[in-house]
Amino acid sequence: MKIIAFFCQWCAYRGADLAGTLRLEYPHEIRIVKIPCTGGISPHILLKTFQMGADGILIGGCYPGECHYEHGNLIAEKRIKILKEILKKVGIEPERIEITWISAGEGIKMQKKAYEFYEKIKKLGSLKNE
Repeated sequence: MKIIAFFCQWCAYRGADLAGTLRLEYPHEIRIVKIPCTGGISPHILLKTFQMGADGILIGGCYPGECHYEHGNLIAEKRIKILKEILKKVGIEPERIEITWISAGEGIKMQKKAYEFYEKIKKLGSLKNE
């Protein structure tokens, strides 16, 4: 199983870094990709991520009202809602993609969210990309 996590550099990625500093473990199936802002992630990249073998995608960004690029996280949230509808139409469970808010000081929340998302994807099973 492979889960790709796109985390903004300002909040979610720093939360993951704090989790590491605190020696908190999270599933090794989750690979974190540091991005400038969740608002810059295109639906095309997310679809390509599934096509390349991801079983799930977790997107982590700043809380609403705290985005370093003003509204990037809200733009990402809208795109994810639309993308979930597209996934449904092509036969992929929309639960395989999720957006969450994690601040730089929330290492424990990051760990908890990672395990919750991992368990959800594990129940759905591997997404066979052929």
